Amino acid sequence: MTREDDEDAVIFNWTTFKKKFKCTLLSVLKNATISFKEYEDNAVWIRIAWGTQYTRPNQYKPTYVVYHSQTPYVFITNSKVRRNNTLLFQALLAATCYKDIHEMGLRSHCLNSLKVILFKRFSQTFQTYLPQPLQEKNSSLENVDPRIILEDKHEKERIQKVNQETFGNSPQPKLEHAQYKLETVFKSEERSILNTDEPFRCTIRFSSPHLLEALKSLGPSGIADAPLSPLLTCITQKARNYFKIREKKDDLSQTSNTFQVN
Repeated sequence: MTREDDEDAVIFNWTTFKKKFKCTLLSVLKNATISFKEYEDNAVWIRIAWGTQYTRPNQYKPTYVVYHSQTPYVFITNSKVRRNNTLLFQALLAATCYKDIHEMGLRSHCLNSLKVILFKRFSQTFQTYLPQPLQEKNSSLENVDPRIILEDKHEKERIQKVNQETFGNSPQPKLEHAQYKLETVFKSEERSILNTDEPFRCTIRFSSPHLLEALKSLGPSGIADAPLSPLLTCITQKARNYFKIREKKDDLSQTSNTFQVN
């Protein structure tokens, strides 16, 4: 959420926030039940059961909202109805005294990992040397028997260095999936029925119990070349795991693959 550049921050008041939120939402949608709970880390948990003009609130499919009063971030889950989202955003802006809200496409079942990424608590340590355990391992092997030759030693050192500069030393935030929507055209020097100017679209999904740690292991394991594509390594910096990749023409009528954040 954002305020005007010259607007001072508003002191958060729990009672005022709850009153404004409920009044704003219930003034538009009568059939909704709202409950609040405050936690020690300045987080306000809100549970909303949505109804319609003719139906009672559905208590089995509520929307959960977590708002940290000292930050401009709001976490929302189980809110797939666009109209409900619009009402929810209006209530949040009225209660927090912000002017605008921007939705970010970052989803995970691990709230702590989302907090780490969005609050910029995830700091990568950029180093230009090998981790000490790997150095000790290499030196110990060489000292044991001079006839032992480590195959592709320099290449493994390079991969380790690049991987460490990309992901850092700290554990990665936990995310389960990333989705890329690709729009491009088929190109070939030979004549083919696929050589048309009409673009085709496809969706690429990566899923894992711990996706970022899996990406981090691709280079050292030899499954992928290092460094990895920025499309995979920018997830934490862009704070989203939904991307669109489009092929567009520049002023020189040449094509180039670029990606646009959805």
